[in-house]
Amino acid sequence: MNDATTRFPLDDPSGANALPGTISVAERASASRMIANALRDAIVDGTLAPGAPLRQDAIARHFSVSAIPVREALRQLESEGWAKVEINKGATVAPLSADEAREIYEIRAALESLAIGLAIPAHTRASLQQAEALCKAATAESDPSLYVARNEAFHMSLYAPAARPQLFELIGVLHRRGERYLRLKFGLPSYKGESDREHTALLKAVRRHDIAAAQLLVTEHLLDTGDLLHRFLCENAEAVSAASAPSKTRKPRAKRERATSGS
Repeated sequence: MNDATTRFPLDDPSGANALPGTISVAERASASRMIANALRDAIVDGTLAPGAPLRQDAIARHFSVSAIPVREALRQLESEGWAKVEINKGATVAPLSADEAREIYEIRAALESLAIGLAIPAHTRASLQQAEALCKAATAESDPSLYVARNEAFHMSLYAPAARPQLFELIGVLHRRGERYLRLKFGLPSYKGESDREHTALLKAVRRHDIAAAQLLVTEHLLDTGDLLHRFLCENAEAVSAASAPSKTRKPRAKRERATSGS
């Protein structure tokens, strides 16, 4: 995130931070979705930093579209928590929030505990084999972008046999909203390893068809992640605040004048 920019990357004359190129005519039917995906990727990888402006005119010029699909894309990103849109101020990349990170994982803990309890009785040998393969893939992954996708795929494979599409949709929204926060764990490699071990223990509980143990494990796994991210973001905010605070300089002490006595 140190390489992130607070300027819109299309303004970079070098093109080093540019977003993907213009979309084709065939793709313009889904222009708003394509634009939202490109902006989301730029936010996730740090090209667009928290607070960076998302100017409609620059985005429209870059993708060779009108303002309408751009506005739709920004509304979508706002609904997902990626962007902040203010009247008369325009859109900016949403800031990282310690409280939001913790809340996302608190809600996930409740929903995913429900999902895994519903799913365990319906798991089959094939579904468990798929979950095991996805668990191993997430554990071995070192690329942040791929890990986020594989982590979500593993979790969802544990819940899939429940066949609850509305529940899955809610969980999917929370996974997307938490994506920026989950990537922070790659700055804390020891915690990534701990998370992998928790995944393995969770999979074993599902294999045993131990609903109570699986629900407890997934709840603790998600709540602990939320607490970790909350602490990390709070500490980071405090460090930034301390670094930006004006340093206090001590005033030199006034020299005491020696009293002279007459002789």
